[in-house]
Parts: sequence; structure tokens; C-alpha cells
Amino acid sequence: MMFVHKPDDGAPIKIWQSDMGAIEESCLKQAENLSRLPFVYKWVSLMPDTHTGKGMPIGGVIACDGVVIPNAVGVDIGCGMAFVQTNVPAALLRETVTGSGNLVQAICGDILRNIPTGFNHYKKTQPSAVLDKAKEQGEKYEFDKELLPQIDEGYFQVGTLGGGNHFIELQEDENGMCCIMLHSGSRHFGNVVGQYFNKIARAINDKWHSKVPSEWNLPFLPVDTDEGRRYLEWMQLSMDFAYENRAVMLAKIKETFTRYALKYLNIEPEYSCEINCHHNYAAIENHYGKNVYVHRKGAIRAREGELAIIPGAMGSFSYIVRGKGEQMSFMSSSHGAGRAYSRTAAVANFSVESVMCDLKEQNVVLAKHNKADVAEESRFAYKDIDQVMASQTDLTEPVKKLFTIGVVKG
Repeated sequence: MMFVHKPDDGAPIKIWQSDMGAIEESCLKQAENLSRLPFVYKWVSLMPDTHTGKGMPIGGVIACDGVVIPNAVGVDIGCGMAFVQTNVPAALLRETVTGSGNLVQAICGDILRNIPTGFNHYKKTQPSAVLDKAKEQGEKYEFDKELLPQIDEGYFQVGTLGGGNHFIELQEDENGMCCIMLHSGSRHFGNVVGQYFNKIARAINDKWHSKVPSEWNLPFLPVDTDEGRRYLEWMQLSMDFAYENRAVMLAKIKETFTRYALKYLNIEPEYSCEINCHHNYAAIENHYGKNVYVHRKGAIRAREGELAIIPGAMGSFSYIVRGKGEQMSFMSSSHGAGRAYSRTAAVANFSVESVMCDLKEQNVVLAKHNKADVAEESRFAYKDIDQVMASQTDLTEPVKKLFTIGVVKG
């Protein structure tokens, strides 16, 4: 389901929504700004979960000719998802009692105790092949001395969840089997890199008297400049760090899950269908015969046959999907349900008590140190994931539908 909006003096905007009324005015305005960029390629694509972001809508995809835009990637560079299937029946996790509640409660509680969440990190350095390699290739990064401390600090952050909409979930698939899913990114590392290069891009654009208005918040870097090349190096490092961060957490969760399954169920779990993918990044790709820099800000790559993850909100459904390789979306699709309420609006509209009661009614376990801000992540603060999926049947094919049974939040 897609329609085209053609702004004055801009490229077309292809929108995977039912109608214009489904899009925030501020989100559409940001998309129109993107459409008027002199280097935007072909058109702007908005996924069905799109909503207003900083400079560029979240759930937005653009291709640029010879240019990268830090704010079209975002500050959580490499944010994304990881998933693994198990052969353990979810019913056994609910039914089996331990000294810390049922197995869902025990496993989620163990994860919360041993994987730092929110602003917390490890007290000691953790192994990181990505950061070790960065140190070995120090000459690639030495010019940006302000960023170098992030490499050392990253050793304390790798394998940590973060806060906001980041989560670790135990889920039940349509066959009754337990699955594990997590959502996290490059932590403080990518945040600092994104803000640093956005500031550089703004200063350079001001110096050039760029035709891109500063109020659009879309300063750019040509990739053939020293600044552009440095951003691409640091962006890739942030993406690699985010990927490793998810992989480390997933490995620790599997170890925990295996330990509990062996102890209480006498089952050694088998793991399959492991996926680890980004949804905040830019990459050089070939579309319509031209190499361009595709920016996906809150969107996943969905090449034909490619497996990816589209999470719903806490206590809702999530999907494993297979991409269809639709060219008009630059082979992309939504990265989740998308916010219907800002965090402030969610707190104003949903109480902590109502969210906790909703989770209890659905038999969903929540493991969270401080529940005072839980309303920010209410499932009602997000769009209906099934409506999102129905709006992009030409982009992805659902492979697996999953329901939350336990969630760990920062």
C-alpha cells in the first residue's frame, strides 16, 4: 500500500501509508525538506512506521549521490535487532516454578542482574574484537582526537543494553516455542560520533554558504572530502561496535537460558535462525544502475529473500520477515511499530499502573530496575504493528509472528 506525494520543487515522496492523514504534519514537512535536497536520488521513501525525528523522519529512507548526512543516520548509529529461535516450549517456562518465580521470571531477573541497562556499564573492561582492531588501525582514526577516548570507554559498554526503547525479550512463536529477541545499538559510542560529525557538517555547510537551510537540520558531508571519509570510517566502526554489542548480549542470554533449561527442564536448548541486523545507518548500494549512499533511519534492509526483524511494542507482537527486494523503497521496510505518542505525551496519557495492569493481564513478565518511566514504552504509545505490516505487504513477507512473554528494559 503506497501513494506518492509530490511537493513543490521537490522530488516525489513515496509513502507506505493508507493516506496523508496518517502522517504527522511535522513528519511530512521533514520529508519535504529531504525531497528538496540537491543531491537526493530519485525520491524519498517513508515506511509505514514513520514519525518525526531530528532532521529526518524516523522510518525514512533516502539515497544520496556522493553525500552522507549524519542526521539522516541518527545518533544511535548501528542501532538494530538480534534474534534466535529455540526448541524449548514456552509453556514449560510459564509452568515451571523456581525459587524466583516461574522460569520466565527467573531468566528475565537473571538477565537484568547481569547485563547492564540504562546508563550503566560494566565495572571492568570487556573483550572486544572490534575495538582491538580499531586500536591496531589507529591511523584511520587519529585525526579526530576528541573521539579517541570513546574507543577506550567502549570496552566498558560492549554487551550492555541501554534504555529507552531498547529491550531484551523472551517470546513465543506460533508453534509455541520460545525465541529470544533484543534491540540495542552503539550505546554512547555512536551517540558521540553522530553529534561530533553533525557539528562538523554544520560548520562546513555554513562556510560553504550551503543552499540547504540550516533550520532543516540536515548538514551534509560530500564523501570525497576528508571530513566525509572520516565520518564513513567512524560510522562503520560504530556499526561494527553495535553489531558486536548485540552479539555479546545474545551469547550471554543464551548461556543463561541454557543454564536454566538444563537445571529445571533437563533440556539442552538448540538454537537456530540467528539474525543480527541494523536499522540506523548509511551504506553504498547500487540502485537503478547507480552507486548511491542509502540512508536508513529507522528502517531495515529488505533485499529479496533476506531475513530481518520488525519488533512491535512491549507486550505486543513482533515479526521475522523475508524481504521482497522492492526497488521503490530502495529495498527497505519498517523497523518496528513506530511511535504514536512522544515519550512526554505517553507519560501524560498512560499511567504506570495502567501499563503494569496491561502487562499482567497479558501474562507478560517485566524486569526493570525503575518502573517510574514505564509508560513511555506502553504498547499503546506505539502504532498497531499489524497495521504497519499490512501497509508493507509489497516490501516484506512475514515468516514468523512472536508474542512477548517476558521483557527486560532499561
